[in-house]
Amino acid sequence: MEIKILTANKKLYEGEVKRVTFPGRKGEFQVLENHAPLFSLLTQGEIIVKNDAKETRVSISSGIVKVLNNRIICLVDKF
Repeated sequence: MEIKILTANKKLYEGEVKRVTFPGRKGEFQVLENHAPLFSLLTQGEIIVKNDAKETRVSISSGIVKVLNNRIICLVDKF
């Protein structure tokens, strides 16, 4: 699964992942490979990206996420 986490000014993260946890408006949720298509609003918190070797955390103040065909695109605001 591929992910891109972007702000208006730069790319915060890009790469292959196994699992991603998002701070959704109605609670935290996870996306795994072959997840159903979705759009969601994100709230203040951390996006937690996990692959085989490591875990990366990206703090955000708000954003949106789109999941489609094992590709995830996040447009976020940072503090």
